[in-house]
Amino acid sequence: MKKAALFFDIDGTILSEVTGKIPDSAIEALKAAKAKGHLLFINTGRTMSSIPIQLKRFEFDGYLCGCGTYLTYRDEVLFSRSIERKRGRAILDKMMECKIDGIAEGTEDVYLPSRISRFDKLESSRRYFQRSGLGQELYLEKDDFIYDKVFAYADEKSDTKAFFDFIREDMEVIDRGNNTYEVIQKGYSKATACEFILKKFGMELEQAYVFGDSTNDISMFEYAVHTVAMGVHAAELEPYTEYITSEVEQDGIAKAIRHYGLG
Repeated sequence: MKKAALFFDIDGTILSEVTGKIPDSAIEALKAAKAKGHLLFINTGRTMSSIPIQLKRFEFDGYLCGCGTYLTYRDEVLFSRSIERKRGRAILDKMMECKIDGIAEGTEDVYLPSRISRFDKLESSRRYFQRSGLGQELYLEKDDFIYDKVFAYADEKSDTKAFFDFIREDMEVIDRGNNTYEVIQKGYSKATACEFILKKFGMELEQAYVFGDSTNDISMFEYAVHTVAMGVHAAELEPYTEYITSEVEQDGIAKAIRHYGLG
């Protein structure tokens, strides 16, 4: 078969949210696919600073981060786009004015509120990032930094409409459920990341295979022909899914690679 490009979401797709590991079966399947000459990329909403160390178990060809805003191939940065500093500060100020809490995610670090948040999930994320040495130097409210995207938390006290209206010109909102929102730069997505790689290597759309489980994978599922949803996945992916595999813990990646004859 022709050389293919495989694009993997991280959490719940290639990395188990139950065990915190990449299954051995997935590692072996990835090695087999790479031995056949296929290109393997992580395609994630995470920014480069928060890529889990567990992924280093396998030498991916590149990392496509921040929903299409930071793209690497081996040791080369192919593309990078952050939010302009002044606009970034205005977005965070408006977010706090609207009683929304969040995490600003950058290439170098993540930036959290200095105070304890009323959102338990944000505090859980704080603990996760701090275990990795992230989010401890600069804080959301006042410090000067550049970032690429925001993960926002809202509730009945929040004025999400005012915030979304304020950012509409240059940002897009992905509803992640339970009043959480991924706020990304307009015109960039996991789909644009796939397209960039295919163009770089002179590949056709039929040579792309995407693997995911959540709503921030929709753009690449809409874009690609060969789309693999994990056994546990957001219902919104189903209209665009070609193949449903098993859960990540049940050898889902290995089964999908085998199904397509990629390994």
